[in-house]
Amino acid sequence: MDILSVRSVHYAKQDEQMYKQWFDFADEDGDGRITGADAVKFFSLSQLPRSHLKQVWAVADSKRQGFLGFKEFVAAMQIIALAQLGNEISADMLRDRDVDEISPPNMEGLEQMILARKRAPPTGDVFTNGTSPQLQAETAQWFATKQPRKIPSTSVTSVVDGLKKLYLEKLKPLEVTYRFHDFVSPTLTESDFDCKPMVMLLGQYSTGKTTFIKHLLRTSYPGAHIGPEPTTDRFVVVMDGTDERSVPGNTIAVQADMPFSGLTKFGTAFLSKFECSQMPHPLLEHVSFVDTPGVLSGEKQRTQRSYDFTGVTEWFAAKCDLILLLFDPHKLDISDEFKRVIGSLRGHDDKIRVVLNKADQVDTQQLMRVYGALMWSLGKVLNTPEVMRVYIGSFNDKPINDRALGPIGKELFEKEQNDLLADLKDIPRKACDRKINEFVKRARAVKIHSYIVGHLKKEMPAMMGKTKAQQRLVDNLEEEFRKVQREQRLPPGDFPDVDAFRERLSGYNFDKFEKLKPRMIQSVDDMLGHDIPNLLKKFRNPYD
Repeated sequence: MDILSVRSVHYAKQDEQMYKQWFDFADEDGDGRITGADAVKFFSLSQLPRSHLKQVWAVADSKRQGFLGFKEFVAAMQIIALAQLGNEISADMLRDRDVDEISPPNMEGLEQMILARKRAPPTGDVFTNGTSPQLQAETAQWFATKQPRKIPSTSVTSVVDGLKKLYLEKLKPLEVTYRFHDFVSPTLTESDFDCKPMVMLLGQYSTGKTTFIKHLLRTSYPGAHIGPEPTTDRFVVVMDGTDERSVPGNTIAVQADMPFSGLTKFGTAFLSKFECSQMPHPLLEHVSFVDTPGVLSGEKQRTQRSYDFTGVTEWFAAKCDLILLLFDPHKLDISDEFKRVIGSLRGHDDKIRVVLNKADQVDTQQLMRVYGALMWSLGKVLNTPEVMRVYIGSFNDKPINDRALGPIGKELFEKEQNDLLADLKDIPRKACDRKINEFVKRARAVKIHSYIVGHLKKEMPAMMGKTKAQQRLVDNLEEEFRKVQREQRLPPGDFPDVDAFRERLSGYNFDKFEKLKPRMIQSVDDMLGHDIPNLLKKFRNPYD
């Protein structure tokens, strides 16, 4: 399976102008997006059965955003053209086809309708991701205002737009009131909603993290270093760009269109070890990669880090769609630092994939024993009764070592690699679902945080003995968590780590906390119970 099959839709140059004219005609709101209602009207001109058009939308809107940008619209037109020729509609029907052979579809009466409307071409260019400058400026303004204003429902033309609106109107006020941004996570920005999905690679030095990225891209990225000793000494985000260049961390962290502003809390010591590597590449149009420094062992882990390495990985884990833990068959020991890093991934178990890389360096019998040893080590660190899936592979540009693995081992090897690549290939398609999932997780975390802070405020005396009362609450924080859990009937697994929360409480005066405001909590409950389901229903397949 080829990971590069996740690529941009291409079209013949002579058809580009026609497709742009059709796109502008179908886009009745002029916001650079084809909504479900727009598509139902426009696609009907193809004279295809409704059941076929339902499949066309499902393939074109594979990311489940609820709208089509220009590239997705072109893909839909190409699928319609092939369907009109009698081809069966499938998710892979555009793969490996010569775009010059796909002529625009027959849209009955379209030319006459365009002439009748006499619509002038828009002055702004449609962005490749389907977001117009007009709509982007409007949604950016939502985040620039101090108080969230009411957003007209007509401006919400996608699931992500709806999440932005719900965040500003219902969730952000609760976060600000109970200082969620100080304790857990900074407030979300426009770029946090609009960013591409990310994959983070973690592992000890020389486990093949940088080589893994190079293998997927089939080329080296700017600033990449590969060697037997620790060579990647910084966090590097590899993402799409117009040209090849490396952007320093201090610069990238203050760019409003990048989702990395929250990293400023780790200080200059970290930002000097952070950079963004940009390059034009078809795979990077859909997903970005986070290359990390090799996790250290022994005395080095205490003396060589000038920043909170575990805190940084925890921050990236919350932002990423997939986390790959890479292991080398010759270095299965899990150091104290790596154990802390894996512990920081708590709450993101659904994103974690374990990869036993360079597995063709041992024979089949040794591989069986290494696999068992790795599962035993992970069981002690993850502290969970479930067995985590471990993928076996060798992600580099060298051919598989047939002599070591043998015929049976090689077949297993290829199946494992294909399974992992299929996981990676699905990331862009699941990006919107992942955003919804993370948004709901954040809302639940904000609710529990608000209950805890409101409870601590309620337990403080009105007049005398405030210092002693606060110290007693801090010392017995675990019991206070249990009280909140019983009173509000909350799941105990959703509560934050007691020791980490106690540490963050040290700089606060509990008497300054806000009392619990049930109306704000109820507003978030309504959002989870009604608004988000209605949003998903609104932007499902328009032919359902």
